[in-house]
Amino acid sequence: MHLSVCALLALLCTDISGKFSSLLCATFCECDTKSSSSMPTTGWRLSRKVGLSANSSQFTLEGQPFHILGGSIHYFRVPRAYWRDRLLKMKACGINTLTTSVPWSLHQPNREVFNFHTQLDLEAYINLAAELGLWVILRPGPYISSELDLGGLPSWLLRDGSMRLRTTYPGFTQALNTFFDKLIPKVVPLQFKKGGPIIAVQVENEYGSFAKDESYMLFIKEALQSRGISELLLTSDNHNTLKYVSHLSTSFYHPSPKMCVILGRFCPICQPNSPTMVMDYWTGWYDVWGELHHVLPQEDMVSTVREILRRGMSVNLYMFHGGSTFGFMSGAVVDPSYKALVPSYGGDSFPDIFSNEEAIFSPLYLNFLQPFKSLTPVNMENLPVNNGNGQSYGYTLYETIITSGGLLKSGDNVRDRALVYVDRSYIGLFKRKNLEMAVPDGKGQRTLSLLVENCGRVHQGRDLDKQHKGLVGDILLNNIPLRDFTIYSLDMKPSFIDRFAPWKTLPENPSFPGFFMGRLFAYGYPSDTFLKLPGWEKGVVFINGLNLGRYWSIGPQQSLYIPGPFLNSGINQVIVFEEQEGDYKVQFEDTPDLGMAVDIQ
Repeated sequence: MHLSVCALLALLCTDISGKFSSLLCATFCECDTKSSSSMPTTGWRLSRKVGLSANSSQFTLEGQPFHILGGSIHYFRVPRAYWRDRLLKMKACGINTLTTSVPWSLHQPNREVFNFHTQLDLEAYINLAAELGLWVILRPGPYISSELDLGGLPSWLLRDGSMRLRTTYPGFTQALNTFFDKLIPKVVPLQFKKGGPIIAVQVENEYGSFAKDESYMLFIKEALQSRGISELLLTSDNHNTLKYVSHLSTSFYHPSPKMCVILGRFCPICQPNSPTMVMDYWTGWYDVWGELHHVLPQEDMVSTVREILRRGMSVNLYMFHGGSTFGFMSGAVVDPSYKALVPSYGGDSFPDIFSNEEAIFSPLYLNFLQPFKSLTPVNMENLPVNNGNGQSYGYTLYETIITSGGLLKSGDNVRDRALVYVDRSYIGLFKRKNLEMAVPDGKGQRTLSLLVENCGRVHQGRDLDKQHKGLVGDILLNNIPLRDFTIYSLDMKPSFIDRFAPWKTLPENPSFPGFFMGRLFAYGYPSDTFLKLPGWEKGVVFINGLNLGRYWSIGPQQSLYIPGPFLNSGINQVIVFEEQEGDYKVQFEDTPDLGMAVDIQ
């Protein structure tokens, strides 16, 4: 979900009597939190022994009736400098509970590397929520979906050829135990009964729609409790898959906007006399490249939330504020066919920063890259790079020598797109629906190159184990498998970008693909802005070494969000990696452009 703060949301307010109402407003509503026992204010005295309970027809917190009015904001999708602002706006809307997921892939990018600092300081985020008077429902996964690449699971898990994700397969459980050994001790002291804001912890996510291992959810439950998680455990699933998760302390629902009547019927079947909660009420929908921008009509949202509250249910708005999926972290969908998700997501207007005189250029074939030789193609995850963890994201360049032309066939082994060149001259594109192309005849030995992009691993579904990227099998020329590859990893991490040198003056006819660098001078304290590239085709943008995400002329998204904290006062470096064509100009605007919109059906 990629929604601006409070845009088209049903804002929930608590009146003095503690009853709930819903309203739609363009600004944030004022709430009397002092008189409501729904907020963890310093004036609310608690014994902190019982916590959140679901043993009756309504939730209770320390024995007192409690409605969860939740909203999701992901700390990893919002610049840390904006955490306080977003949470304050959430509280001003009458929300009493923050929900957030924990992305394993970001916190453990390599088997031996853990990151809980700066942007990923989960403890600081939860403590801030407590300081501002919000309860917290933590969703630590390990699988979180959240429209992330591989649902938030780290790609290095796929180096195991027998891997069975989200099961009790030893290779998965051992890796998970190592991660939880680092993660869970950080949040145990932040639980309600220890004086913190965490009132509940979600066990995995929507496992009923996956359900490959009957003992898996019990394993995750034990993994949490054995490490000190003692608050209420819950899960989230579709109404028709709850049978797979009903052994947990309570069951929650992930309905469509029209599901309220169904909710009222199904909850007593699963757990009689238990409270009902809409754990993920979607306030919008994700977008995929090549389609329209999805929006939920505000009248639909208001009417549904009113009905949820009228029935006495608790609710969590997913998302309250979406933020941006920076870098290469956007996932993909595979049903009915593979489509990559957009990154989606202001400030003063800025002038163009590129012109033929001031832009500089570096070709794709950079001399600092260390190639890897292999008889056969090697998929991205199994490349001998990144200290034995393989390549997670970006592009991989495969090159081999050919001595003739003919018919080149991919056999659906390109994941997900490949620009194909002969002696660096572009000849065509491989993608999932384009599996063959003609290679022109030529004399002597020539270099055949395939620049393969990982467009995003699927974020849900039953095929997570099959999300290897790059070349995942043979490429045939005249029905003969190509051999003897030289392979380059272009992960485009900051360390990759930092090694660009020397840059060249932009030639009259620069070659593509290539990297283009320009400079933006910002006066004073930089504000949020949105970057547009109307004269470019497809690629990636970096600002001061930070990967903003992908752009693609097919839309729907036509701008990339640049938070003010990403910019320097003074000179800023902007690098564009373009695959096929560009006019060397970049625009900065004060409003987003997410493309032509269509209502969610």
